[in-house]
Amino acid sequence: MATREKNIWILLVFMLSGLVIGGLLGELASRVDWLWWLSYSQSFGLENPLVLDLSVVKITFALMFKISVASIIGLLLAIFVYRKV
Repeated sequence: MATREKNIWILLVFMLSGLVIGGLLGELASRVDWLWWLSYSQSFGLENPLVLDLSVVKITFALMFKISVASIIGLLLAIFVYRKV
C-alpha cells in the first residue's frame, strides 16, 4: 500500500486561512449579543515599530498579532480538515 506524503506548506496555508477566517467571523460575532465571547482577543507584538535609519534608506520593522477565540477555533478546524484530507 502506497503512502502519500503531506506537504508542510499546505498545512501552513490551511492554518493561516483558519486564523484569518476565524478572526473575521469573530469580528462579525462581536455584533451579536450572545456570541460576544468569540471576539474576545489578546494583542501582542511590537507596540512601537523598530526604525533603522541608514541615511539613504529608512527601514521600519513592526509585527502585531491579535488572537481571538474564534481564530483559535478556526485554526483547530483547519488542522482537523488538513488531517482528514
